[in-house]
Amino acid sequence: MEEVNEPKGQEQTEINIGNDPVMLTAVDVVSKLMNQDKVILKARGNSIPNAVAVANIITEKMLVGSTKVEKIKLDTLEEAGIGSMTSTVQIIIKKY
Repeated sequence: MEEVNEPKGQEQTEINIGNDPVMLTAVDVVSKLMNQDKVILKARGNSIPNAVAVANIITEKMLVGSTKVEKIKLDTLEEAGIGSMTSTVQIIIKKY
């Protein structure tokens, strides 16, 4: 897991999801949610299932009733000149 952006004084954190163990990543995200109102999970390509698993673990197992998936953004990036495309996802988890 690699933090991309944690602005001071704001209530959200962006986290890049990679191929780290899903439960370890979920625990890290839960610790961020203790201090933030919102966490944005970002993943590309083969890491997308990990981001979905982390979001499900947090909202359905660890913090049931106090978090929800607020929004899911899907996109595709196209490499210039190569013709290959990579899917991306952003999953916004909100604490309430």
